[in-house]
Amino acid sequence: MPNTSYSLSFPVQGDKQNSSFFNEYLIKLLEERDSLGLSSMIQEIDAMMLTVDPGRSIEYIGELCLMSPYEYLVTLESESHWTHILRIDMNSPDLLIREVKNEEIKGIFRSLNEVFPIGSSKPHSRYMGEVLRVTNLHEVVKLQQNRGFRFFSPDDVRRLELPGNIAFIKPSPYTHNIVGYLEREPGELRIYALGVSTIRDDAHQACQAAKERQKALGIDELILPVDHLATRIYSQNREVAILEWLSISSYYYWGSFDIVDQNSSTNVTKSIHYTDELRSPAKVFTANNTPYFVNHFKIFPSPTENFVRNYGPRLHHMALAVKDGDQNGVENIEFVVDAIRDQGKSFLLDVVGSKAEGLKQIFSSASEHSSLIIEYVQRFGGFQGFFTKDNVAELTHAAGVEEELIRMQAEAQKAIGV
Repeated sequence: MPNTSYSLSFPVQGDKQNSSFFNEYLIKLLEERDSLGLSSMIQEIDAMMLTVDPGRSIEYIGELCLMSPYEYLVTLESESHWTHILRIDMNSPDLLIREVKNEEIKGIFRSLNEVFPIGSSKPHSRYMGEVLRVTNLHEVVKLQQNRGFRFFSPDDVRRLELPGNIAFIKPSPYTHNIVGYLEREPGELRIYALGVSTIRDDAHQACQAAKERQKALGIDELILPVDHLATRIYSQNREVAILEWLSISSYYYWGSFDIVDQNSSTNVTKSIHYTDELRSPAKVFTANNTPYFVNHFKIFPSPTENFVRNYGPRLHHMALAVKDGDQNGVENIEFVVDAIRDQGKSFLLDVVGSKAEGLKQIFSSASEHSSLIIEYVQRFGGFQGFFTKDNVAELTHAAGVEEELIRMQAEAQKAIGV
């Protein structure tokens, strides 16, 4: 029988060889998803959620408002959390920054950090996951439950102080992320049913000061919305993490590339509904090619798996697009990075790539507030590719060097009881 699944109609890129299990269930899961109507009912990424330690959110809002197009909108105050909503516009995902009020608060998101050496040093700080827009929440939840996905109960959602109008799948065993479904028609506003809505003066002022600096630096029109989200996972979970995400979302498998120099692979999924990643960011999964316990036999580099062992499976970086073009002969990405570096934000390396290759990229240092890296990526002349192998190898190596320094600092602090 010929394959009629729309989700399987996209050409697969890359050189990474997948297992027969992956190839078989990629077809089965996407054909099933299409036939059930899930692919049409589940739409774009509507929001991204993260949590930070007490006292970290306001400075982080200022940092993000300088480094991205996001602006502070409102704060939702619940019993033990503040949830700050940052927005670009209704064509790009919101960013929900959640801050616990009390360091001693326990919970599932803290527990996901505590068994990892660097993750435990900031117990409340982690990326939580995405909220996907759906057209029929009841039907999507029913179908996904029938496929084996487990959701937090309404009581769980209230206890966790998450928005009550979103249905949340419990944390993935592979990525440790949660995924939520929010029913909303395209023209409707995003509303999050949580707590009391207030505009906090400190958050508003932090954002406004950052936006004024952005404008003075001439970069306010150059930084575009989120291009992709990159999650790092254990080597043995690469294929199942991709298949799980494809089952939960309406994304398709774009392809996988072997990054031999760094003993890893980069695996990309994209929305079937939107060709523009700025409308619904690509989801990238990076994993070691070999597990950590065999690397010593050939002295394989292992920056990706080292990150997971130090922080746990989680989002590694959020990539922002930079407008194509230049400023008086200086390419926009170079102009943006120089301006932000002059404001005191460090980067892990110089910009890599070239106009001839089609794109340039760079990683910032990890945020002290969220541990997330910001990547900037500029594509030239409508370039459709996602990355070059040389770029990824350099970026991965640079991030690995920083993560090793952070690990050693965390261990030193624990040794002296800090």
